Amino acid sequence: MSDQQPTLTNRQGHPISDNQSLRTVGERGPATLENYQFIEKITHFDRERIPERVVHARGAGAHGFFEPTGKVGDEPASKYTRAKIFNQLGAQTPIFLRFSTVIGGKESPETKRDPRGFAIKFKTVDGNWDLVGNNLKVFFIRDAVKFPDMVHAFKPDPVSNREEAWRFYDFIANHPESLHMVTWVKSPWGIPANYREMEGSGVNTYKLVNDQGVAHLCKFHFQPKQGVRNLTSEQAAEIQAKDYGHATRDLYDAIDRGDYPEWDMCVQLMTDDAHPELDFDPLDPTKRWPEDQFPLLKVGRIVLNRNPDNFFAEVEQSAFGTGVLVDGVDFSDDKLLQGRTLSYSDTQRYRVGPNYLQLPVNAPADNARARTNQRDGQMAFSVDDSGANKHINYEPSMLGGLKEAPRPRQDYHQWVEGHLGRYQTTRTMDDYKQAGERYRSFEDWERNDLVNNVGNDLKACPEPIQLRMVWHLLHCDEDYGRRVAQIAGIDVSKARDLPPLPGKPAPGQNRGGPTYTSGQREEAGKQETAPAK
Repeated sequence: MSDQQPTLTNRQGHPISDNQSLRTVGERGPATLENYQFIEKITHFDRERIPERVVHARGAGAHGFFEPTGKVGDEPASKYTRAKIFNQLGAQTPIFLRFSTVIGGKESPETKRDPRGFAIKFKTVDGNWDLVGNNLKVFFIRDAVKFPDMVHAFKPDPVSNREEAWRFYDFIANHPESLHMVTWVKSPWGIPANYREMEGSGVNTYKLVNDQGVAHLCKFHFQPKQGVRNLTSEQAAEIQAKDYGHATRDLYDAIDRGDYPEWDMCVQLMTDDAHPELDFDPLDPTKRWPEDQFPLLKVGRIVLNRNPDNFFAEVEQSAFGTGVLVDGVDFSDDKLLQGRTLSYSDTQRYRVGPNYLQLPVNAPADNARARTNQRDGQMAFSVDDSGANKHINYEPSMLGGLKEAPRPRQDYHQWVEGHLGRYQTTRTMDDYKQAGERYRSFEDWERNDLVNNVGNDLKACPEPIQLRMVWHLLHCDEDYGRRVAQIAGIDVSKARDLPPLPGKPAPGQNRGGPTYTSGQREEAGKQETAPAK
């Protein structure tokens, strides 16, 4: 990089010395509210488009229900969580599920290679719970401060208004943590055949909390009863030539004919601690929890059985936020989750309006109706029920109005201490291991599609990006890097001679975690359970 490059600042003109990390209490601690740089950056990003969503603009949705098993695997659900939604055996909780693509605009084709959004609004007896996830179990980044940069790199060039491969790979080449997600997205898993035949995942790490105030780290997953089916680039192109909205059509028609899509809802659990025995941080959303160590435990099922009556009112105006939780489900210190929790609801207040929760598709169920002292604002068309005395719109009061709910018998208290600062994750496996394992777990046709997609993309990239990407892929798996280089016409020996990225650990040097030889990586790849096809 040139020493003549201008210095990055915030909107106040303050120089930014660290644009990679939130301010947190210690390396693994929670983010703090006074993250001015992040708040300015993310809230501006949330307002970059109107009225279309900046991300997840193209979508489809349907109504349905969640039905719990009353268990987590073979054990009572109450052992892990006091959330009523999991403990009321046989009760059906209404849901609205919105599927989407991420980067494309509202009229973009649904055959686009892109992660798919999988956002569910559970209308529970304790109010709404939003689980905002994707079809894949990992993400590109692990710190929310990078989200605007990531989306800018993946969106069209601000000058030419064209999506460019070099922009995408320029970002990826500087973020080895993204290689795992890229290996998924550039394979056939990057183009699900439709919304019914794809997995869902909460991606981030949450916590389940029981009546005793004991917490467990948790990841949420959804396995389709219809099976999983993906498309190659050639198959997607054939569909796209005839239909830009094939997935929306498929979902609507299936529900209309009574062929209701269904998913098993599962969780992965581990105790609420740092887990130094693992070679990755369980709070890192760029990593999967190995299913042989942390199996998928069924907690219920979701079924979609009713199409929207009006697409705009229900699908376009449906609004989700990762901060919308119910008692018994809590936040972890996952830095991506912490940033999303501010960003998502802030986006909805801007895009739909401060009273977006008064819209029927977003409002809680009647048995958990909103009762707040919040008033007025743009497009207010109702007043929250504030109790018998409507003159009292504050709390506490001796004259009526609302009162606080009873506190849990045993509240959950997380001990937090550490030096306030900006930290990058250090106690993690190197960012190449799981990407290599994923490459080796694919079937031959999936590997072929992956290397052809990446290799052909790199043909359109400048040489520095080409060489760095091949360098990264060689460290994921020798065959992976070599085949991509061959397709793109890149000199493998020239790529192999590059030094590590400045400020990043060399592959295998985990800054606090164990290292792996190539043989150990190969063995780990064999042991991991291959994904369902």
